[in-house]
Amino acid sequence: MGPWLTVATALAALNVVLLGALGVVWLRNYRTFRTNLILGLLAFVAVMLVENLLAVYFFFSTQMLYAGSPGVQGAVVVLRGLQFLALVFLTYVTMQ
Repeated sequence: MGPWLTVATALAALNVVLLGALGVVWLRNYRTFRTNLILGLLAFVAVMLVENLLAVYFFFSTQMLYAGSPGVQGAVVVLRGLQFLALVFLTYVTMQ
């Protein structure tokens, strides 16, 4: 695995950790308040969690998808980084 894919994998793993923390908080809130908004947030976490777990799986199992193009690898890292930044903001606001 090249350095770009290693960074992308690490960012996806960090996203999984942040999504896990958000899921725990929102699940507790849903048990308390039972609102559709929190249920929607839980659905968001579930979808994003599956997406990031699949990304980590594919980074390890089918490296050939991105191996041919350093430009694509860089784009994948940028997208994972933006997702991580968005989740950091969302986690910070949620934990407040």
